[in-house]
Parts: sequence; structure tokens; C-alpha cells
Amino acid sequence: MTRGALAEEWAAAGLRGPFLIGLVRGKMKVITMYLPQFHRVKENDEWWGEGFTEWTAVRDAERLFPGHEQPRVPLNGNYYDLMDKETMRWQAGLMKKYGVDVQCFYHYYFKDGRKILEKPAENLLRWKDIDMPFCFDWANETWARTWSGISLKNPWSDIREKTSDKSGNGILLEQQYGGEEDWRLHFEYLLPFFRDERYWKKDNRPVFLIHRADSVLCLREMVEKWNQWARESGFDGIYWIGANSGKDILDVLNLNLQHEPQYSQVKAKCQGSHEGSGVQVRQYDDVWKMLLNSWDTTGKTIFGGFTGYDDTPRQGLRGRLIDNHSPEKFQYYLTQLIAKNVANGNDLIFINAWNEWGEGMYLEPDEKHGYAYLEAVRYAREHYEEYLDEFTKELPARAGELRNEIEAWADQSRRYASYWQLLDSWLWLKEEQIPLEKFFLDRGARSVAVYGAGMLGRHLLKELEGSQVQVEYVIDQKAEGINAGVKAYRPDDSYPPAEMIVVTATYDYHKIRGKLVERGHKNIVSLDEVVLELLGRA
Repeated sequence: MTRGALAEEWAAAGLRGPFLIGLVRGKMKVITMYLPQFHRVKENDEWWGEGFTEWTAVRDAERLFPGHEQPRVPLNGNYYDLMDKETMRWQAGLMKKYGVDVQCFYHYYFKDGRKILEKPAENLLRWKDIDMPFCFDWANETWARTWSGISLKNPWSDIREKTSDKSGNGILLEQQYGGEEDWRLHFEYLLPFFRDERYWKKDNRPVFLIHRADSVLCLREMVEKWNQWARESGFDGIYWIGANSGKDILDVLNLNLQHEPQYSQVKAKCQGSHEGSGVQVRQYDDVWKMLLNSWDTTGKTIFGGFTGYDDTPRQGLRGRLIDNHSPEKFQYYLTQLIAKNVANGNDLIFINAWNEWGEGMYLEPDEKHGYAYLEAVRYAREHYEEYLDEFTKELPARAGELRNEIEAWADQSRRYASYWQLLDSWLWLKEEQIPLEKFFLDRGARSVAVYGAGMLGRHLLKELEGSQVQVEYVIDQKAEGINAGVKAYRPDDSYPPAEMIVVTATYDYHKIRGKLVERGHKNIVSLDEVVLELLGRA
């Protein structure tokens, strides 16, 4: 097939075209995720035991069945401390030697500006002589005990929890986003990092990842403000990337950062002594093949890869692992993954991870494999063009056949995932006997209108029935067929002002809110906001 004919196929499929491949080849960057939990902090001492760092879980890991590759041991017993400047200098040297361009530090920033594990990045900011290009991934999850009612949380170390003590709500560090002043304080904390010449920028925009962008209800407003403040600070805005996100207001809609989506789709294979151990086991080849067979339908997707996975050092017999990994397999699959990204017009490749030792995801040298995983990265960078033609030819055909079907499926999947998360949190409130009416009464609203009479709307109407909060009317496309005991309007009808309008169609909240504001309505909230605020107070 000629280059011109191939370009025509790409254009017909709505893709960006092979002409981008030449541009991407010279700009390719390899970014690895960087865990800063290799030093002591008082919170970890309190929650997980005196002296706890990531190395504690790694050292204490147990072999749970024959052939289980635990414990993992760093090469030459190098259980380093990230407070040691020479450790970061050593890491920077490995990056240069083996072809890693940027370290993406996990950034832990919580309600009211609370931070944890921030010292390694702050030290790097002071240590100007260490040539370690970096950026941040805001790990915006609540830290909580595994038994807490929070569905999206980071439990860190299941096996070290004091499970007999279930007092309180199990929340260790709460994630809430606040308002404009909170966003500004967060931005101002990050600004010195953004201004550092080593901080990774694209087109004069600091690159900033959000680990769970879909859970940030105020994301659109926050993005607009941060972009404004960045421009006022001499940048051209922020370059936003969402990990496994459906938020199309970000520059990169979807970074498939982890193996998680593929892990859940691959059937568990428990073989021999794995059976009955309680550990969920998937096969390395199966997960990687699914990664390589997932395709972009938006033009804004980066396909990331992983070295391995085994979280049993943190989770014990309730853990999960991906079995039969090796540096040779990683090299083989990573080489193809880089080719796939280049064929798709991407100049970025993310690898999980540089040093996630407690989950078996690391490039750093260990006693079993030495430097082999790092050598695999260098090899993949030098040899990916061997697979480039294969992916260049396959992508337009795949996209042309599957684009509409996959987009509809992905949208529906994200929609129902968001509803599931909301219902899970709502059910927890009911179990704790915290009624939703408390949110409205605290805000002085004794009557509301409900936008959306579908599944969530029906549940809300039922909950408010007989409460101190009266539902004045509902708004729904199918108003004529609704029997809710109150007046029902279609969205385009004229309906009276309400003390508060609750949008239960949470997935489309920003679009619905915009239309309501245009019609002169005020005091509009999402059902997500109602549930999450009450959850945060519990």
C-alpha cells in the first residue's frame, strides 16, 4: 500500500494520519511512575507501625504458594532512603543510561491542603545539580482503611491494619476539592515546581496528571482557573492528562496508565497450588495482549504499559498478581507498545512503574533480574520501528470498523461506572442512617426540583417522600409518562424557579447545569455532590 493510499484510509477513519509518525519519532518520551514512599513520615508510623516505609512491606512479603516470587530483593540489598541525595542522583543516572526521560511523581494533596510524602519532590526542587526531569500525577484518592465505606480509596497496607479496631469511619486522609481559594492554594504550592527548568512541559505548558479525573466534580471550573493562573505566571496553560478518564475537557482524554481495565477482563487462571490460596492470578501474556489489542477511538489516548504486578506484600492472601512475567516478555511487548503509540500519533509512553516495589511494578535492578528490565526499555526504544508498519496498517481498519460501536460502549461503561460508585456511597449513607435531606436542610432548602426521573431520580424521590424536604416538580424528557405524584415538565418547558434543583443525571451534569443557568435558574447541584459531601462529613 502506498503512503498516499494509507493516508486516505486514515482520513476516512477519522484518524490523525501517518504524516504524524515522522514528527513523533524524534520526540518520543518515556515516562515512568515514581512512588515517593521510601522514607519515614509520622503518619505512616502511626497508621502502619513504627518505621513503616514501602520497604517494610517488601521485606516482610511471604511466599504464599510454591513458585511465588516473593520476597523481592533490590540488587545488592539497596533498600534506599529517598531523603538521601545520592539515592536520587543514582536514579537520575539510571534514567539517562537506559532511556527513561521523565519521572512522574505521585503527588498526594488532600482536603485543606494536607500533604504527605511530599519531601522527595521538595528536595529535588532544591537539589538543582540532580538532572532528573519530572512531573506530577495527583493521586486524588482518599486514604482509608479497607473496611471503610469509601469505594474509591487507597488502603495502602491491608495486612498491617488493626482490623479489630473499627472505630470511626476508617478515613485517614480525606480527599475533597473545595472552591476557588483551595484551588489557588494548590496551584501556588505547585508553581515553584512548574517553574523549575527540569519540570516536564509540552508547548510551554507544565504537564499535570490527575489519577482519577472522573471523580472531580468541579474539574471543568478548576481546569479553567488553573489555566488562567498558569498564563498569568508566564506559561501557556497546563497540559492536562487524565488516567483512565472520560473527561473530555482534558488535553489527553485517556491515559491507559495501568493494567487494571485489562486485568478485570482477563479470566483468572488458578493453577496447581494457586488454587485455594485466595490470591487472584492472571497471566502476563493475556493481560499484555489485551493491552495491545485495545484501540483509540478519540485521537486523545496514550497506551501505557507495566513491568509486572503482585500486591500481596500489601494485601496478603486477598492480593492479586500477574504471573509468568519476565524481562524478555516485557521487552517484546513494550517494543510493540511504543510502535502502537507512534502509529497512533502519540509521542509519549508511560510505564508503571519505576519503583512500585510493594506491587511488583519496578524497573530498578533486583537480585533476580539485575538490570534486565531497564535494558528492555533501552532495547524497545531502539527497535520499535520493526513493528511500526504492522500497527500503521492495522489501526485505520480497526478504527473504521469499531469506532462507533466502541465509543457507544465506552460512554455507556463510564456512565454506569459513575452510577455504581454513586449508589455504593449512597447505600453506605443509608446503612449509617444519614438521610440526604440533611444536605438540603443545611443549605436552607426545604423544597427542591429533581432533574431526571430515571433510576437515580426514582430513588431520590422515594427517599425524600415524607421527609422535611418537599419535591416541587420533576424535569425529564419523558415527562408525560412519569407518575411521581408531583408535576412533571420536559426540559424545554417553562417551569417555575426552585429553591434548589438536584440533577440526578450526574454523568451529564455539566451540560444540564449550563442549560439551566442559561434559563436563569440558580442553586443547582449534582446528586454526586449531595452524596459526597455527606460522606465526607460522616
